[in-house]
Amino acid sequence: MKIVFVNRFFYPDHSATSQLLTDLTIHLVQQGLDVKVLTSRLISDNSQIVQSRTDTLHGVEIVRMWSTRFGRQRLLGRTLDYLTFYVSTLWHLLSSARKDVLIITKTDPPLISVLGAIVSRIRGAVLVNWIQDLFPEVASAIAIDGAQWFERPLRAIRNRTLLIAKRNVVIGDGMAQKLVREGIPPERICVIHNWADGSAIHPIAHENNELRTQWKLHDKFVVGYSGNFGRAHEFDTILEAADLLRQEKDIVFLFIGGGAQLSSMKRTIQEKALDNVIFKPYQPRDRLALSLSVSDIHVISLLPALEGLIVPSKFYGIAAAGRPMLYIGDTHGEIPLLIQSGQCGVTVSPFDARKAADFVLTLTQDRPMCRLMGTKARTLFDQRFEKAYAVEHWQREIVATMQPR
Repeated sequence: MKIVFVNRFFYPDHSATSQLLTDLTIHLVQQGLDVKVLTSRLISDNSQIVQSRTDTLHGVEIVRMWSTRFGRQRLLGRTLDYLTFYVSTLWHLLSSARKDVLIITKTDPPLISVLGAIVSRIRGAVLVNWIQDLFPEVASAIAIDGAQWFERPLRAIRNRTLLIAKRNVVIGDGMAQKLVREGIPPERICVIHNWADGSAIHPIAHENNELRTQWKLHDKFVVGYSGNFGRAHEFDTILEAADLLRQEKDIVFLFIGGGAQLSSMKRTIQEKALDNVIFKPYQPRDRLALSLSVSDIHVISLLPALEGLIVPSKFYGIAAAGRPMLYIGDTHGEIPLLIQSGQCGVTVSPFDARKAADFVLTLTQDRPMCRLMGTKARTLFDQRFEKAYAVEHWQREIVATMQPR
């Protein structure tokens, strides 16, 4: 049986969905399975780079669909990129899918599961949905213009595709509970958490970290954020904490990555005249162990309205790097409960900048506690979120799904 994954981004793109899909597909090929990825020709943060039409990666067949390339900066352009990718992908699937094909759709672009459901009905292919976020609820929660008018019909369409699928793999218990409330039978839902590669991402002592020297941070206590500065995240709290700690000259706030809120964050820093905040671009995946280990503590944030709709994937890399976490969001959310169970950080509510600043200050004054929390983070990772566990779980689910219906 041929396995066909559909996601708008794949290797060498550095987005989280791309990296996870790359890990899984390579593992499946190594286990002797026949795997193809349908993706776009774009790079997520640079729409001007166009990749080759076909390629292979360690035995994974890659077919890159045509789409427009307006990029992510404007909603209309992004929508056109989505629509053209839908059309190209649907045409390819209808012309190639058969009953012996297993289609696994991710959630970029939104509602790509609709294409999988159409092909499943017409061509008899087996459908599995790999759900990284719940759309259209996410669009309404972050107040995208007009989203509230379309949420109910789009949610009904989405739920219909989930009922057609043989399995719906979600990345958190909260997400699973939301789908059950939407009427999806529990037996069609499977929870497989996202992951990190614990052999590639591991704790690196500060004295052995070349980036701390290059970035002139060798004598600083670094509060880090690494990843997408997207609209799902809240940054006012940590920037206010940086303002409260501006007199602590040994504390630096380091933001690595890019995204929709980058410009507004830089404006805020300029308005506040903060000289304890620095920005760095996304780092290559082979340098994640170094870049994640630069920080003494990492910040994770998620708007409370998005709890159960998204699970911040940066948690897994931070835990692999053995660093404590400051979570800003719903104190009863999925990641906060993991942090609490692992005793590897604290959670503060949005806009409670004083509590966030106090926690940072406490760890600067108690370095053994900081190191102990980091060790506990890595222990939690080793016990539950190592890549090997997740890809093996995926392999079992795929083999079970491929059995005759």
